[in-house]
Amino acid sequence: MKLAALLTSAGINTAVSVVLFSLYSVLRKQPSFVNVYFGAKIAQVRSRQQDAFRFDRFVPSPSWILKAWETSDEEICATGGLDAVVFVRMIVFRLYITSNGAVVKFSLKNNLSIAFCYVYEPLLYCSKLTLLLLIVDSFRIFSIAAIVCNFLVLPLNYFGKEMQRHQIPAETLEVFTIANVEEGSRWLWAHCLALYLVSCCSCFLLYLEYKSISRMRLAYFTSSVSNPSYFTVLVRAIPWSREESYSGTVARFFTNFYASSFLSHQIVYRSGSVQKLVTDAGKVCKMLKLTPRELHIGSNSMRCGLCGTTASFSMLPMDAEGDKGRSDFGGSDLRKKESAAALVFFRTRYAALVASQSLQSRNPMSWVTNLSPEPGDMYWSNICVPYRLLWIRKVAILVASMALVAFFIVPVSLTQGLVHLDKLQKTFPFLKGVLKRKAMSQLATGYLPSVVLIIFMYMVPPIMLLFSTLEGSTSRSGRKRSASIKVLCFFIWNVFFGNILSGSVIERFSKIFKDVNYLLATAVPSTATFFMTYVLTSGWASLSCELMQPFGLLCNLFYIFILRNKDVTTYGTLTFPYHTEVPRILLFGLFGFVYSTLSPLILPFLLVYFSLAYLVYRNQILNVYVTKYQTGGTYWPIVHNATIFSMVLMQVIAMAVFGLKKSTVASSFVIPLIIMTLLFNEYCRQRFQPLFMQIPAQILIEMDRQDEQNGKMKEIHQKLTTSYTQFKSKSRTLGDPMPPNNNCRLEDLEINPRKSPVHHLSS
Repeated sequence: MKLAALLTSAGINTAVSVVLFSLYSVLRKQPSFVNVYFGAKIAQVRSRQQDAFRFDRFVPSPSWILKAWETSDEEICATGGLDAVVFVRMIVFRLYITSNGAVVKFSLKNNLSIAFCYVYEPLLYCSKLTLLLLIVDSFRIFSIAAIVCNFLVLPLNYFGKEMQRHQIPAETLEVFTIANVEEGSRWLWAHCLALYLVSCCSCFLLYLEYKSISRMRLAYFTSSVSNPSYFTVLVRAIPWSREESYSGTVARFFTNFYASSFLSHQIVYRSGSVQKLVTDAGKVCKMLKLTPRELHIGSNSMRCGLCGTTASFSMLPMDAEGDKGRSDFGGSDLRKKESAAALVFFRTRYAALVASQSLQSRNPMSWVTNLSPEPGDMYWSNICVPYRLLWIRKVAILVASMALVAFFIVPVSLTQGLVHLDKLQKTFPFLKGVLKRKAMSQLATGYLPSVVLIIFMYMVPPIMLLFSTLEGSTSRSGRKRSASIKVLCFFIWNVFFGNILSGSVIERFSKIFKDVNYLLATAVPSTATFFMTYVLTSGWASLSCELMQPFGLLCNLFYIFILRNKDVTTYGTLTFPYHTEVPRILLFGLFGFVYSTLSPLILPFLLVYFSLAYLVYRNQILNVYVTKYQTGGTYWPIVHNATIFSMVLMQVIAMAVFGLKKSTVASSFVIPLIIMTLLFNEYCRQRFQPLFMQIPAQILIEMDRQDEQNGKMKEIHQKLTTSYTQFKSKSRTLGDPMPPNNNCRLEDLEINPRKSPVHHLSS
């Protein structure tokens, strides 16, 4: 691929991003789309009526960018919780400047991130030179790599061989990679030095981030005083008895062995999809029994946009007054509906912690205990799954995931065929005439491959979320966290390794199993061009789609123009899609680490992506997504482990490349770096990871003592019995999101947390 093809792809994606960003700035001002772009705000603010026409609604403006830029991490935490802060920290590492061994935090205009580098004391007095070197966006350490590699490694790659030079746009991208360096060149030491600098700075910043987020997690524990999950233990695999029900068995067991700390319990009942279908069928029958007059008066009729009739669609009320608080089955069927799971409430947090971590019986497959998730985080249908079947489900999901990975080798191989025009013309001779045109060849090599791969990749996160659900996770956050790991592993294997192997499997099939180092050293640099276009297409364009919210926008248009509904209601509040966005961010981080010293030309595109992601995701967290539950930052260990894996992979591939270039000394010097990186990871695993696995008993004991001294423990015990409600009434409660008014005042939704809950600003 030539540089002109890469620039063509960059131009197309830049134009698409600018158009969509401008369109978003206009659509977000329209009252008809307030429920699409302000889902989080309408859950907190009741909007006011506004019918006046305003011309500025149709003029693009950067106001949303400024609001996302100026919002502090404290405000992000107040809106989206600690998980949202962790996600933002995935994108942006804090900037540190070292002087005389001291670490000083440096910021410009609240959240401007600056590259981390070692600055000597005399340099700090040179303000102009300092700003010139340091005012660089520090997005995931790659600004350091961009400075070092693009000014040190990239020129050495370009002038690595004596060859005929062309104009820069006509040069192939291979001349900017390490493949253009001659064998045995002494300039490979520069690559080795850059590798050390990037690795050491990454480990240092990782340590600081892990330490900072660990402190945030401890603060999250101490601030969650009224969290009922600290008092609650989820018990599964309750032994079945002929003489008594599951409820009686639980009460007898915990009264016998935890008499001083046992408070009460609540049995989990089975109510699956069949019961839901029966309930819905009953509502439909009730509607059909209504007379035409009752149907017209008692329902919310809407005019159809296609046929024009008013009786085509009818909106049923959420619930009849007599149905409020009614469960799905009567008291006589309780014994039959009981599952072998229960929620057990204890008098103190420490007692619940001890019970959750203890082996309750001689049979480890019975009386299995864990701390319960938060009430809003409970996934009730999976709690009813028999515990003895969970390992079978996990094995089946593992096999299904492997089959999915094998299936996706086909589209990955297809995309690599589009990158190499010579192979594509040999396979499809009828394309020779079309691909001879310069514009078509640049489009085929610079844009289409990543587009084809992205289309297939959009199916992966929903499938993996379904797999994680079938595994039996008892919490919604655990389901998303498990799906994040699956999607990340899938992306690393299929997008990264799949493209590397498929690009070389035809020519070097016999060497794949004989010499893995040779394969990595030759195939990885050659696939750098594809991953540059992948960052452009999948990265920049995906952020535009994230802003636009196409699914919610289409649903909103369907309600307005097809159903002619003048009072648009929400289609269900959205929670942040961590299982989709976390793997994407970490995959781009893998590209940056692996190709930082091999093909530094990818780093500027990654910096632009992370810059846009920083603004887009902060805007979405503030305005679109609703936080229904929190995990306390448990996504950070996934980020840390993925970063360590990327660093080790970067070092192994660099060592193989140095060996292929016959630089034995440089290759040997990478081995100590790999060992130090693994030792650093082990230290972090011992020092910080336990805080993300368990709650410290010291914190819980201190919270118990404080509540007992203040006399709050009795009040907490009274609220425990009603905190976990398996069968909720569908009538709207005080904490539920309010449906927006179609003609709301948009200024009411522009919230400035620093001043007041509702601050009127110009759109």
